[in-house]
Amino acid sequence: MDIRDSHINYVEFKAKDLEETKEFYTASFNWTFMDYGPTYIAFSDSGLEGGFEKTDSEIVNGALVVLYHSNLNAIKNRIIKAGGKITMDIFSFPGGRRFHFTDPSENELAVWSDK
Repeated sequence: MDIRDSHINYVEFKAKDLEETKEFYTASFNWTFMDYGPTYIAFSDSGLEGGFEKTDSEIVNGALVVLYHSNLNAIKNRIIKAGGKITMDIFSFPGGRRFHFTDPSENELAVWSDK
């Protein structure tokens, strides 16, 4: 896969029941899944890779668009300078690191890096 800085690379959804979610998307669209512990599953064979995070909270906006950038600190500073607000600072996860931010309209997005 050709991963480029500042491109949408991943989409993440919330889910109440991960097994039910896997069954639905596999039966409906033939997506394939990989488990990452009891609270996260990643999907592929969908046109755009993504995942589902288990939640017990009410799902208001179930999608998180995730962009890629090879230099998280540099892009984080550009986002802040442009008026974005960091809602979750840089943290590690299996496969890389990421942070969340809101744009001036308060849409939440994330940026990740494998670096």
